Amino acid sequence: MRLSNASVVIRPRTPWEAMDLGVRLAQEHRWLLMGSWAMVTLPVFALLTALFWKYPSTALLVFWWLKPAFDRLPLYILSKALFAETPSARQAVSQWPRLLKGQLLASLTWRRLSPSRSFLMPVSQLEGLDGPDRQKRLGVLQQRSAWAGRWLTIIGVHLEIGLWFGCMALFYLLIPQQLELDWDWQRMALATGSEGLWLEHLGNAFYALILVFWEPMYVACGFSLYLNRRTVLEAWDLELVFRRLRERLSSVVPLLVLVTVLALSPFSGPAMAEDASPPKQVTTQAASQSIKTLLEKPPFKNPETVTRYRFGDEKPATKSKAHGDGKLPAWLRAWLDNLNGNTLKHVALGMEVLLWSLLAAGIALLIWRYRDWLHAFVSRRRSRQPKPAKPIPTQLFGLELGVETLPDDIASTAEQLWPTQPREALGLLYRGLLSRLLHDFNLPLKSADTEGQVLERIHRLQQPHLLAFSDELTRHWQNLAYGHRLPPAQAQQQLCSDWRTLFNAGAAR
Repeated sequence: MRLSNASVVIRPRTPWEAMDLGVRLAQEHRWLLMGSWAMVTLPVFALLTALFWKYPSTALLVFWWLKPAFDRLPLYILSKALFAETPSARQAVSQWPRLLKGQLLASLTWRRLSPSRSFLMPVSQLEGLDGPDRQKRLGVLQQRSAWAGRWLTIIGVHLEIGLWFGCMALFYLLIPQQLELDWDWQRMALATGSEGLWLEHLGNAFYALILVFWEPMYVACGFSLYLNRRTVLEAWDLELVFRRLRERLSSVVPLLVLVTVLALSPFSGPAMAEDASPPKQVTTQAASQSIKTLLEKPPFKNPETVTRYRFGDEKPATKSKAHGDGKLPAWLRAWLDNLNGNTLKHVALGMEVLLWSLLAAGIALLIWRYRDWLHAFVSRRRSRQPKPAKPIPTQLFGLELGVETLPDDIASTAEQLWPTQPREALGLLYRGLLSRLLHDFNLPLKSADTEGQVLERIHRLQQPHLLAFSDELTRHWQNLAYGHRLPPAQAQQQLCSDWRTLFNAGAAR
């Protein structure tokens, strides 16, 4: 890994800025990432759909559970693209089976639900660490950025759900109105047959397409968090500065050495040569041991074991030095010196109990102080009367629907009106139908409803005979009201017969 070949600026960033860098990195290579992801995941999704056709939820669950295996492909592409070795889609897909060999079982079992999955995945895949070495590495990486990796996963989950529902809503909005009336979305959602399977698999397909767009970006954000943490820990930015400085000075050093030798040559002579003694040979092991011994001594290493409480600005005191020289009284310092971990734990627990008790007492005091106001407020809320029911409309489409405006035997009256007043006869049947829907079936009709909306509400009653009669009567009513076309004589008699069958031969209300 050559940091000088990095395609991004290597410098410490905040976690949110690092995730923004991941988004930009994913945008730069979006076609490669999305194309390779689609080439790998969509065939697997199609296979799972075929295998679990009768169990769409199982197919979606298995596909979702395999995401860590799919995530290794965009991580491989990003790790190569970062150092100017961007592979092609074909090369990346051909490497995917090899990427699955390392720790795949762990990624799909006990590590599957890790909230920092994308942030920690490079440790296993790129560094190849496992076991205790991996745990030590994770402990160092998660000291400052663990919360960012968790928030990335939480935001990603909500984004997936939002995009999923958004795609379903957009699909529903694009359905033509006539097809929507015949299809009935609610009926399809509650269906258990083949129609319900098609709808569930359609939702699964929307989720698979969303992952083509989002999942590479999620992996890129986790990878950028990992790079930022390593930049802070290993000072990659300083290393790059020193490398650039060395490259600049590499051409100047020989010239400086030559000038130095020429400047010192007049002062060298036989006397210096006679006094010079042969240098003492120092082996590598001896030099290493000397360096190690030097590092174990002050000021490089000052081991000290402290088993008592000590203030941050207090300097270590020797045994001969009295504790009474500080600002605190001697009895207080002696008491602090005798404190240990267990004593401090008990003191902290007591303080916590005291604080919670004070909080509870304060809340109780507030409730007691404002008890009259709370009582008046609660009583006022309880005394509110329920909202009156909405009045039943008395007219629809300009037709009177009151029971008192209709004859007792509607079908017989309509038969008498057919020869001389067909419009009034058909209107009487339609008024009678709307009145029965309002008063007998308690159908929530509104004054602004259209004929089609009335039919939709009748459909929800789930009474096939009533729906068929209402549809036939509405069709003839619209033909007469808007097209001035009378129903044939056979239809006139059939409507009256169907009315008697449905509504008990003109029984009075």
